[in-house]
Amino acid sequence: MKLSGKITLASGFVFDYGNMINTPTVTVAAIEALQSRAAAAAEALLKIREQGVAKAHLSKDGTPEPVFFTKLPFVQEGNPNTPASISKLKQFGRYLQQEIDAVVFLGVGGSYLGNKVLFDVFAGSGWNVGCEKSRQGYPRIYFSGNNLDGDQYHEIVSELEYLAQHRLGKQEQFRVLLVPISKSGTTLETLAAFTYFYEQCQKSSLLQLEVAVVTDLAEGASPLCSLAKERSWPCFDIKEGIGGRFCIFSDPGLITAAAIGMDIEAFLHGAKDMEMACRSASLEENPALLNAALKYTAAENGLDIEVFMPYAAKMKSVGEWYVQLLAESLGKRSDRAGNIVYYGRTPVAAVGSTDMHAQTQQHQDGKKDKVVQFVEILERDQQITLNNPFDHVAAFKKYEGLAVDTALKIALAANAEALASDGRLNAKYILPRIDAYYLGQLLYFLMLSVAYEGELADVDAYDQPGVETYKRIMKQKLSQQ
Repeated sequence: MKLSGKITLASGFVFDYGNMINTPTVTVAAIEALQSRAAAAAEALLKIREQGVAKAHLSKDGTPEPVFFTKLPFVQEGNPNTPASISKLKQFGRYLQQEIDAVVFLGVGGSYLGNKVLFDVFAGSGWNVGCEKSRQGYPRIYFSGNNLDGDQYHEIVSELEYLAQHRLGKQEQFRVLLVPISKSGTTLETLAAFTYFYEQCQKSSLLQLEVAVVTDLAEGASPLCSLAKERSWPCFDIKEGIGGRFCIFSDPGLITAAAIGMDIEAFLHGAKDMEMACRSASLEENPALLNAALKYTAAENGLDIEVFMPYAAKMKSVGEWYVQLLAESLGKRSDRAGNIVYYGRTPVAAVGSTDMHAQTQQHQDGKKDKVVQFVEILERDQQITLNNPFDHVAAFKKYEGLAVDTALKIALAANAEALASDGRLNAKYILPRIDAYYLGQLLYFLMLSVAYEGELADVDAYDQPGVETYKRIMKQKLSQQ
């Protein structure tokens, strides 16, 4: 087996794992010994691709449940994304661009985290404060329902009314669209926020209210669906077999893409190309499978914390999205045979270079129980070179002529080298640039890596039984109020 330390795909996506291999923790021999199990993992993913069936996977009510996330990149009839569903999203986006002043997305877990990624990467912190022209007519975007937080609710409604008072909408009345996102249509955080915003917007003389619902559209499955039909609200589907942590590539995530004018086709195309590049049973050829094998071997040797650290401020929410993907998929008490294994790593979101001043002390000198995953962006939109407006101050002179992005890349390289010098495992995912295509590549690569690792560890990467424990207790306590 030839493990060169780097896999470069035709797209330009690079998986640099040189600092994950040839260490006391992860040896080439240990990875070679996994090849037969890796081949079995590839076979298991092939079954998911062809049949939508994952070994021993059941829904929370104990019945067989399909797994369809590998179908998401392919826009075709019979798949979760169809030509009609993508066309509907794009048409909805044009309506928002022309008619709506603000959208409030109401969701929690995967119905929030993926949407926040798309907003942060392609809209950003200045979206809501910029003029309508800078947004090309697309609405202001707000997120709520991701926590039970009355202060947050009130702040958003107050801001909407302020905008309406100052006539900062397209027409005389300020038009607000609420978008509750919940597969069951009963999610507490989502419904609590939706109820509050609906009531406040309805009784406000300043706001004109509209609603669109994202939920399970199967007959009788969701109270939100029934309500939407009763009120003739637009509806978008949460398809069977797509768990919340995978839904960024389907209606619950793509509706945010539509609301900011993001290139949905490019996003799915990136995921599709990554899917096609990660089907081989060979660890040398399949970067997602190799990533899974490296992390599985590290976990088996006691490394039970994983730090996800992109070197781009706008990608901080990618780390937060990945926290859910890793924690819910691999954090399992039992394997598929029912044996107690307590598998999984504790995920930590970080961002470079910010957290080099916050977390790196622990990464470098703390317990050797971590795998650090970096994301590097080769080309940035803004190429800024520093001048020195303070010639008389010596401390500033050394930064004159410094390219900011060059400094960021040096910071990443220094962090990786420092960790490796002490035998601390780290790897890099390298993207040529940040755009819809390459974000699709990265997110789908992470999904596949987690899916392959679930097969290596023989745990169900698609259920979340631990979540149901607190839900049962919480439901009982709420019923006593």
